[in-house]
Amino acid sequence: MATLSLSTIRQNLIKFEYSGLGIPALVLMIMGMLVLPLPPLLLDFLFTFNIVASLVIIMIAIGTRSPLDFSAFPSVLLFATMLRLALNVASTRVILVHGHEGHDSAGKVISAFGEFVISGNYVVGFIIFAILMIINFIVVTKGAGRVSEVNARFTLDAMPGKQMSIDADLNAGVIDQATAKKRREELSQESDFFGSMDGASKFVSGDAMAGLLILLINVVGGLAIGVAQHDMSVAAAGKLYVLLTIGDGLVAQIPSLLLSLSTAIIVTRVTTAESMTEQAKSQLSNPSALFIASGILLVLGLVPGMPHMIFIALASACTGLGLMIIRNEVEEEAQVQAAQDAPAQQAPPKELDWDDIDQVDLIGLDIGYGLIPLVNPETGGELMTRVKGVRKKLSAELGFLVQPVRIRDDLNIDPDSYRIVLKGVVRGKGEIKVGRELAINPGEVFGNIKGIETLEPAFGLKAVWIEPSERDHARAMGYTVVDAATAISTHLNKVLRENASDLISHDDTQQLLDKLAQRSPKLVEDLVPGKVALGVLTRVLQCLLTESVSIRDMRSIAETLSEVSSRSTDPEQLAALVRPKLGRMIMQSLVDDRNTLSVMTLDPSFEQLLHNVLQQTQPGQPVVMEPGLSENLFLALRDGARTMEEDGNPAVLVVSPLIRTWLAKAVRHRVNDLTVLSYNEIPDDQAVKVIHTVDAKAKS
Repeated sequence: MATLSLSTIRQNLIKFEYSGLGIPALVLMIMGMLVLPLPPLLLDFLFTFNIVASLVIIMIAIGTRSPLDFSAFPSVLLFATMLRLALNVASTRVILVHGHEGHDSAGKVISAFGEFVISGNYVVGFIIFAILMIINFIVVTKGAGRVSEVNARFTLDAMPGKQMSIDADLNAGVIDQATAKKRREELSQESDFFGSMDGASKFVSGDAMAGLLILLINVVGGLAIGVAQHDMSVAAAGKLYVLLTIGDGLVAQIPSLLLSLSTAIIVTRVTTAESMTEQAKSQLSNPSALFIASGILLVLGLVPGMPHMIFIALASACTGLGLMIIRNEVEEEAQVQAAQDAPAQQAPPKELDWDDIDQVDLIGLDIGYGLIPLVNPETGGELMTRVKGVRKKLSAELGFLVQPVRIRDDLNIDPDSYRIVLKGVVRGKGEIKVGRELAINPGEVFGNIKGIETLEPAFGLKAVWIEPSERDHARAMGYTVVDAATAISTHLNKVLRENASDLISHDDTQQLLDKLAQRSPKLVEDLVPGKVALGVLTRVLQCLLTESVSIRDMRSIAETLSEVSSRSTDPEQLAALVRPKLGRMIMQSLVDDRNTLSVMTLDPSFEQLLHNVLQQTQPGQPVVMEPGLSENLFLALRDGARTMEEDGNPAVLVVSPLIRTWLAKAVRHRVNDLTVLSYNEIPDDQAVKVIHTVDAKAKS
């Protein structure tokens, strides 16, 4: 074990040595160049390394397809600038200390640039250096700095819109959570990169100014040292020290210009799938422009006094290049056409497999193309936000996560129409007028308003599409005014709430169990699959949701099922046994302000009659009643529900537990908004007020 531990430690040290010491070593080297005197041979190596590093950086900048592909550029630019300035300090020390010894005293590189590149003429060298400074500082650096500043500001301003676009794609189901997370990270990196580049461009401009100041200081210092300390004449000292200083300045200024150009290339790149070379090649290959330029050169070449051969040769070259581009385009088009015209037997059809079978979306919202502005955040569309709000509200109320709604345009429906689709089946549809608002008649208004008469899509109430300018007037008349996105989201909320049982699946049930297991692991371990199968538990939850019972209290549901699972395996019976445990939650939306539950009941003799009918019915067989009695029952229940609603109370019917399940299922689609409770579901301390009694036999 000791050998293994030492080996592990050694491997970690080696890994850190190669991966973590590079930047610290570079910083120490820069500090050493600022403080310690360097021999001329080492200076030659470092100057050559500086030029190579600048060339590598500009080649990488040219080859990047996106600025983020070289996201380390701001930090690289900082260290490259500091390396160059440290070299300036080291070379200045050598020139001022050993410059009187001759041209080679500061190294071969400085000597070569001082004598060969500028032919030993320090006046020419100073002029060339000044021109390079103007190009670097005035043209490249200043332009790159301005572009960096504008990019940083525009990127930060565009961040909220891009973030909303990512959220919209996620809510619409276009992308998944992992892709959305990746896009958000890329967006954050983009803003950080251009913000860093805005600051890094100041390094480049400061570097250019520092180069000029170092040159002036070296010239003045060299003259003073040569004349005062080494008894040289002013002319001799000027020729020697100025020549070395100009050579030193040129050696440092060329890498500086390359770094400035790299900065400009990075910040002026337009993000595409092509590198800078590919982009320039594809966009500059314009035969028409080449032919026009060729014609102009030819005309200029024929003017007396012009160098005819050069102009005519270049004109011929432009013409030949244009013809070559046209020939390549024709060949490419011919190849594409040949591939399209190839016989079908050369490309046999792909064998049908399971990938060709599309799964239906759990929740879909199909919209006509006229409603697309409601979805696009850039045009002020709020439908995505409203749909997300509906999902959030329903998930909190129902007790499980409602899956994302996939919104897509459908050319097969009317431009102003939409359809709400659950599991591939249309469960709701409506028509929307974009640019108008919906004024809904709640039942009592104080006049009529102008507009397009219609029906509110969710509840079928009378409504009018009005201009936004009429909103305040309509509200003053008693109308409820909503925008188009709210009308669609309200309809979606109603459809999802009514079909909540279709929205929960085995996977959702497992997610609920996993969440419950974090707090009650033993309860979940004993319940599934030991006492209740996952499929049975899912059906129990669906039965509860069918009658608008929230499953937020998953712990109480699990505890009750654990206790009663031995009595039955039928999901409906198990759901009926769970409901009394959730009685207080069921009561929440049914009691009035004084915490009183107003209900209606069945006539005792009639309730006993229903008991007898159910007892005579075999399990699994439909309940058979006299047609007249059944019709009178539903009619009486509708009258009672209407009476309660007119008094401002929710329609609630209380019956015995034996008939509750059957009666709730029977009236579900025959009596709107009627809640059927059993006596044992009402808590003992709940105040109850009976305001109506249903007697179907009296109507027979």
